[in-house]
Amino acid sequence: MATPDLLARLDAIGQSLAASGQALALIGLGSVGREAARLDAWSDLDFFAIVEPGAKARYIERLDWLDAAHPLAWHYRNTVDGHKALMVDGVFCEFAVFEPQELPGIPFAPGRLVWARDGVDPTIVEPRRPLPAATLPDETWIVGELLSNLLVGLQRWQRGEQLSAMRLVQVHALDRLIELDTLRAAPAPGDPFNRERRLEARQAALAAELPALAPGYTQTPAAALALLAALERRGALLNGAVVARIHSLAGG
Repeated sequence: MATPDLLARLDAIGQSLAASGQALALIGLGSVGREAARLDAWSDLDFFAIVEPGAKARYIERLDWLDAAHPLAWHYRNTVDGHKALMVDGVFCEFAVFEPQELPGIPFAPGRLVWARDGVDPTIVEPRRPLPAATLPDETWIVGELLSNLLVGLQRWQRGEQLSAMRLVQVHALDRLIELDTLRAAPAPGDPFNRERRLEARQAALAAELPALAPGYTQTPAAALALLAALERRGALLNGAVVARIHSLAGG
């Protein structure tokens, strides 16, 4: 769906809430909130529906208000506060329903007021409890953890635990390399809690290495050697005994 249509769909949800009787406001979040520069045809609709005190259960248990904006193909309750839902035309929604008195205790990024009933305080889009700031560990920890992931992952590979090995090497160790490059290069801002999001656009040099760093379920030893080589190219401080053990376990 084109990005203006996604915003129009969110507007339609706002109008449906307005007609539902007990809704107070609709807050757009993420790429349909204040981060509209990230919005594209593949974005989800992330939002909070704010309802009158005592009405929360009705809006969570009956999604007629959302279906009225556009028919739903599927949904499930993913938290006590809301659902994930797929509309029949492929638009995916993730939302929570809150009553006004709950908002001061909910950490979230500042949002955009899509719709509000007359008299609703527009500052409800500003969190009283901001999301905790994402921080990066120091380089010594990152490199040490990456090497540990490689060692333990390769030992599990030798034991026959191929899935566990793949995750340790091609997921967890790779996450550490992403952190290392982020720490050193300070790429364009992305999702601080999911650093792999849009990595291909923000960290193109690292993205070019990914086919070797994440080659798949049957290629974990090769992935481990590629990650070790990536550390060496970056001039990371490595321990010779650890490097030798990784090579021995990987057969390289």
